[in-house]
Amino acid sequence: MSNRTGAIIIVAAVLCSYQAALVSPSHAQSAGSDGISNFLGNIFSGPKSGQAPQAAPGPDGGPPPWSGEDGASGHPLMTAAAIRQAAANFQNCVASMWPDAARRNITQQNFERFTAGLEPDLRIMDLMDSQPEFTKAVWDYLDILVNDNRLAKGREILAKYKPQFDAVEKAYGVDRYIIASIWGIESNYSTQIGDRNVVQSTATLACVGRRQTYFKDEFLTALEILNRGDLRPEQMRGSWAGAFGPTQFMPTAFKRYAVDGDGDGRRDVVDNAADLIASTANNLKKDGWQTGRSWGYEVVLPEGFNFMLADKSKAMTIAQWQSQGLKRADGQPFPDTTEKAYLLAPAGMQGPGFLMLQNFRVIMKYNPAEAYALAIGHFADRLRGGAPFVQPWPRQERVLSRAERLELQQLLAQRGFYKGTPDGQFGGQTREALRSFQASIGAPADGFASSDVLERLRGR
Repeated sequence: MSNRTGAIIIVAAVLCSYQAALVSPSHAQSAGSDGISNFLGNIFSGPKSGQAPQAAPGPDGGPPPWSGEDGASGHPLMTAAAIRQAAANFQNCVASMWPDAARRNITQQNFERFTAGLEPDLRIMDLMDSQPEFTKAVWDYLDILVNDNRLAKGREILAKYKPQFDAVEKAYGVDRYIIASIWGIESNYSTQIGDRNVVQSTATLACVGRRQTYFKDEFLTALEILNRGDLRPEQMRGSWAGAFGPTQFMPTAFKRYAVDGDGDGRRDVVDNAADLIASTANNLKKDGWQTGRSWGYEVVLPEGFNFMLADKSKAMTIAQWQSQGLKRADGQPFPDTTEKAYLLAPAGMQGPGFLMLQNFRVIMKYNPAEAYALAIGHFADRLRGGAPFVQPWPRQERVLSRAERLELQQLLAQRGFYKGTPDGQFGGQTREALRSFQASIGAPADGFASSDVLERLRGR
């Protein structure tokens, strides 16, 4: 579990050839936030196994209640009986954390104040163990996130807070357009932040379910934030996993990265633009952001290109990539051919390629989904006046369903190409197995999970 997020997430990174959820526990944004995660979850996620497609709202018209079912993960702490047992002990569990809170210099008065009346939000158990069904390709994902309305709002934000962005660029060396892009994609510029009580959510997860150790730290850190007075209780509303604010900080990420951008003595990443912008920049800087460098370049791949090189582990200098025949799609020269990059080919030979630099890896520390990081980088370029991607996507391709992805892995395993446990989620191991299969039948080994490849595996 990463130190930034730690929840099973609904945010999808569907990279066509990687048509699967990067259900990842890496950062605030990935924490199942009601910002990016819920926004995309409505698009990409389907019902949990055994649940009705549309959960009925609660009796007061609020969020739907817990389904009362075992979690899909099969974890012993996610059985319905274990959840009920833990929920019955919730008050004792919260009270038992007082000694740990005291060691963090939280006053007893504030501990009692901020935990008074807390009840477990068991609906979170369904969200934590959901099994997403992804139905969007990377080009659809980009269409949704990088659109004219969001770009227009982003330009308004950049103009409105120009002094704050100026100061942050000078202090941290982080590109304002990247910060504005994260703000826009995470919460649609503060309009989709989430409305769950962060203390309640993290307390629930600290006492119920399969990630209690991780969320105990998040819960106690949330209390530290309130105890210090950086935020008021009503400001700490966000995702089911505890991410809050327009750029979606988990409590522990807030503790590590939040800064007082305007010198008022508080670190308010919810309602104070100076603090929000500076804190997001500080996060990126500490993760290794390189000032004045791009995140990556769209590139044209030569005919007959060896797609076995399209792997994150096979980074080379730009000069070496040029020797392989790669060129920038816009015809411009590369600014620095000594930079190291890896090749991302989301749609294999049918779509554009991208050389990803260090700053792309930094964005992926913010959220480890390549589709997310690609959207952030592209949105930032568009905000600064850049053009859309040059090369077309294979929009005629049908995205495989989760059941089809699972079948594809099973068929690869039967043929001896896939060594992992089939789960319907594609990562590097699946792509490598696909490439090996494609090479064995004399097809371009680009690792793209098309419906045609599935048919070939079926022997049709």
